[in-house]
Amino acid sequence: MIKIVLIDDDPISTFVTEKLISKNIKVPFEIFKYSNAVLALKDLPAINPNYLFLDLNMPEMTGWDFLEAFSPKSSNPEVYILSSSVDERDISKANKYGMVKKYLSKPLVKKYIKTIFN
Repeated sequence: MIKIVLIDDDPISTFVTEKLISKNIKVPFEIFKYSNAVLALKDLPAINPNYLFLDLNMPEMTGWDFLEAFSPKSSNPEVYILSSSVDERDISKANKYGMVKKYLSKPLVKKYIKTIFN
């Protein structure tokens, strides 16, 4: 079973991303949703996700803070930044993290889902 983690404080974005994944993935999967990166960080070792979608601009712990603190022990999930920012500096900074597979702009589109999960 594929395990997918969504970390985003915007419930509409999370809803859209979840629906898009649900309609376009053909294998068994489970989605874990977090509106708070601190809570996600605590639960991730038990989840062992295959994919992680991360928003950058969140209160308490930003996506950048999360990337600094996240060091998976038993799995190496594909991390996708999912942000409304189109600032080249953010894209460049995200690409400096080895675990970040791609920087995607919100809202997530079907084309990206098919590329990620195929």
